[in-house]
Amino acid sequence: MTATLQHATLGIDFGTSNSAMAVRVAGGPARMVPLEGAAPTLPTALFFNAQDHTTHFGRDAVAQYLEGTEGRLMRSLKSLLGSALLQDKTAVHNQLVSYQDIISLFLRMLAQKACDGLGGMPGRVVMGRPVHFVDGDADRDQQAEQALRQAALDAGFAEVSFQLEPIAAALDYEQRITHESVVLVVDIGGGTSDFTIVRLAPERRGREDRSSDVLATTGVHVGGTDFDRRLSLDLLMPLLGFRHTGPTGREVPSRVFFELSTWHLIQWLYSPRALRDAQNLRTDYSNVQLHARLMRVLHERLGHRMANTVEQAKIAASLADADAPMPLDWIEPGLGAAVTPAGLAQFLAQPLAQVVACAHECVQLAGLSGEGLDAIYLTGGSSALRPLRQALQVAFPDTPQVEGDLFGGVAAGLAVSG
Repeated sequence: MTATLQHATLGIDFGTSNSAMAVRVAGGPARMVPLEGAAPTLPTALFFNAQDHTTHFGRDAVAQYLEGTEGRLMRSLKSLLGSALLQDKTAVHNQLVSYQDIISLFLRMLAQKACDGLGGMPGRVVMGRPVHFVDGDADRDQQAEQALRQAALDAGFAEVSFQLEPIAAALDYEQRITHESVVLVVDIGGGTSDFTIVRLAPERRGREDRSSDVLATTGVHVGGTDFDRRLSLDLLMPLLGFRHTGPTGREVPSRVFFELSTWHLIQWLYSPRALRDAQNLRTDYSNVQLHARLMRVLHERLGHRMANTVEQAKIAASLADADAPMPLDWIEPGLGAAVTPAGLAQFLAQPLAQVVACAHECVQLAGLSGEGLDAIYLTGGSSALRPLRQALQVAFPDTPQVEGDLFGGVAAGLAVSG
């Protein structure tokens, strides 16, 4: 290790949907570490190619899956931290491995990217973590952090410390302000929404202990993948039989549709037992065409493609403030749906209400009112959603919203925190 790297800090934002890394050397500015070509971020995704037994990551992993290559796509693995499913084993390249081992495999790729891009591993590694991995269960939350630490150690990182992701985002924002400000940091990621109220100022940047500047932190286990699930259940799953009334007058059992709409649970639906259970639902359908669509999705392992279709339409509808089509002709000719701006706001109203309530709780814990805030600093990919920003505007009408680096801000702040 060079003397320069020995005094450097690597910040790792291992996200539910996307991951990023940044490095800071000897008090200088944080800079992003390229992960896919020149791209500083990559989707937190792995694809296990069944044809040649190779493993692919990020955009390459998603592309392999969408091109129809035989194999398995895994996404949203961070959501398994704190869950009993984390230690379950699955077959990968003819070996049984736990999902924690798969997280470690992804982190090992990040470690190699860091070494390749920097010429070695920095002396200190700081990983981000949400305010709560698991809501309302301190023991499981601690287990989740320990599992992530162990996965990082198994991946080759010698020593790892943790920093709350919204605090990291605040430290990144502090590098660009010119006067003291009390800021509500809103970090909306794929799996969690985290908040912190922190006092920031140029003259505070060099302080080693910033604990007195952090006025409050809160978090809720609601994020972008929950928004995707809600849209999928309302717009796509009815095309497969969700809320469909069968010949007995009862609705088709809904568990399969909830799992098919949840990124990190989709792969379990492809097991022989899950396929048998889904096939046995046929007698619950009055319209057997709906059941045939469901079985085609499961047999051809199209679940992640449906989830990706929803995610991309959600983003498109929000960015353009216009209807976004969701063609499903790869399931059945002419099949499809669309996300409208009004529908986006309507279907996401409930989870967004939970997010805003958590923001209010943070303000109250800090002993402030909305008028006591100088800014709302937005980071995390899902913070770009138009209905979210509108909901925050209604909740805090007098507080300006400032957009940070939505995908790289946390990683940069983690590097600064070291």
